[in-house]
Amino acid sequence: MSDNPTFERIKQDISDNDVVLYMKGSPVFPQCGFSAAVVQVLTHLGVQFKGIDILADPELREGVKVYSNWPTIPQLYVKGEFVGGCDIIREMFETGELIEHMNNNGVNVEVNAGA
Repeated sequence: MSDNPTFERIKQDISDNDVVLYMKGSPVFPQCGFSAAVVQVLTHLGVQFKGIDILADPELREGVKVYSNWPTIPQLYVKGEFVGGCDIIREMFETGELIEHMNNNGVNVEVNAGA
């Protein structure tokens, strides 16, 4: 696994950034509804994150699925740990578990109380 440059790039991305979202498109212009939904949740929580467009790199698109052993995109990592895809993130958000997970990992959450 350490000889795979794509895996090395993923390891670097998730170690350099507290929150990473591998997604289709960018946070400003998501290219699928699932990616857009996770961006919306993170934005609502005021979480700073790095969005990485897997559409721009076919090797990364497949490599991230193998790396996490998860077949779909988007994929959210917090403090180097794979958290889940769209359905898991939505469910965690709805139950309050996502805020708890972020807080437990030292990620700043600033929910807009007026929203």
